[in-house]
Amino acid sequence: MKALVTGGGGFLGKKIILQLLERGNQVRSFSRGTYPALQKLGVELIRGDLNDLNSVKKACENCDAVFHVAGRVGFQGAYKEFFEANVQGTLNIIEACRTHGIPKLIYTSSPSVIFDGKDQEGIDERAPHPEFFMTHYQSTKAEAEKYILEANDNKLATVSLRPHLIWGPGDPHLIPRILKMRKEGKLRFIGKALNLIDAVFIDNAAMAHLAALDRLEIGSLISGKAYFVTNQEPWPIKKIINRILEAANLPVNNRHIPVPLAYVAGSILEVFYRVFHLSGEPRLTRFTVSQLSKAHWYDASRSQNELGYRPKISMDEGFEILRKAFQ
Repeated sequence: MKALVTGGGGFLGKKIILQLLERGNQVRSFSRGTYPALQKLGVELIRGDLNDLNSVKKACENCDAVFHVAGRVGFQGAYKEFFEANVQGTLNIIEACRTHGIPKLIYTSSPSVIFDGKDQEGIDERAPHPEFFMTHYQSTKAEAEKYILEANDNKLATVSLRPHLIWGPGDPHLIPRILKMRKEGKLRFIGKALNLIDAVFIDNAAMAHLAALDRLEIGSLISGKAYFVTNQEPWPIKKIINRILEAANLPVNNRHIPVPLAYVAGSILEVFYRVFHLSGEPRLTRFTVSQLSKAHWYDASRSQNELGYRPKISMDEGFEILRKAFQ
């Protein structure tokens, strides 16, 4: 079996590739960058942009399954940038799968596609997309997921996975940002920080994608559906962040900022970045304030019963792995 992984050089994409190789599968990676470490492992590398249909078709040629992991993330930037990567890129993947008769397409979505700014406690996959999206990332990921699920038919089986807060050794986003803010003395919890959050250890997130590969067939139970992917053990966000700090041998954080004040600060920073055309992401946005101050945990029954996914590495085990990685 030969699989294509878009975004193969990324945090999740690379872990999916490693697990595929462990099973003896042939793997091709499609990314904009070059990754010599993957090439040394025997991965076929193809460089290109998701927005280029010809490049996407070339990458999909002679593959039996596609893991569409790549996309534009973040909370700043023009809508056009998010649309081209997340929506047009996904449409190109779907067309390429049909061109080459590829029967399996596993898409990496996000729980943010159903986030409406309120606490989400024990909800399942029946929750609808909100009427209003706070970011271009949310709206374009939701649109892309819609196209993925609608593409499911008698020639192409599709499934959408929604991993929440992926973390672990090698994380290039969440963990480095937390450590940097703590070292600079700028880390604050928003509100009491006792809201329960579902996270997922990187190995478990990749394992869920392989579980989808194994169960996805034309007309199968999981085809045309979306699934939340978590560690299935929600923790208070304060506990998650402080365990990251402890793993890195840094003092835990006990400083807080009221939610209303954080929301105002996020609004000001968004305007400041937009008016002065600053690059990068603001330290705080209205979306991140809502994300960090609200509960996010999900009913795991569908992913357990239909996808057959149960995390192998617990949160505690994951933090021990992280601690050893820092050492």
